[in-house]
Amino acid sequence: MGRNSYWPMTYGARDGCAVDIDDRSLASARRNLARFPTMRVERSSAYDLPFADRFDIAFAIGVIHHLEEPERALRRMARAVKWRASADQGLWSRGQPLAVRAVNLLRRAFFSRMPIALVHHLSLYPAALLWLLLKLGLRPIEYFRLLARFRFAHLRAIVFDQMLPRIAHYWPRETVMALMVAAGLEDIRIAAVNEMSWSTIGRRPLRHDETARS
Repeated sequence: MGRNSYWPMTYGARDGCAVDIDDRSLASARRNLARFPTMRVERSSAYDLPFADRFDIAFAIGVIHHLEEPERALRRMARAVKWRASADQGLWSRGQPLAVRAVNLLRRAFFSRMPIALVHHLSLYPAALLWLLLKLGLRPIEYFRLLARFRFAHLRAIVFDQMLPRIAHYWPRETVMALMVAAGLEDIRIAAVNEMSWSTIGRRPLRHDETARS
């Protein structure tokens, strides 16, 4: 946990704030980010981010498509960043290959209702099957070719992450664009990632009160 905040700091970010609502995730993030004293770790929902005009960029990777109210979270992210010098970025689930569809159906019916420890144990079996299929050459899209390069422990963590959430949306490009526009963002760019996800970025426009001050 905290890995998505770890990399910006290694690339030269001056400071930042990582948020989550799960105490175990927060504790893990604090350990992983301990070498960066200017990176704060705080307990906050994506719906209640306590920032305004604060950051040069706000981003969520693999989060927005798991939310019940994605527009609300995006609006709070947009509020947290400065005018024009800032950006709002996310990674969104894009499509559903056969393996993902199977896990998605099982997740909704069973896994999301089970204790986390049990789900983690059960993740061993589909991860082992996926690992075997990848070794046998099943790599129909770029995403699976990427997975084939990972160690088994990393692969299992990805499978576990797919099994766990109660909500997982798979949106076409048009829906992603509509969500970004509804959040009040402009200059929106969307790029396909590994034939599996969307990476989006947009800028917060100048508000009327800021126009008056400038």
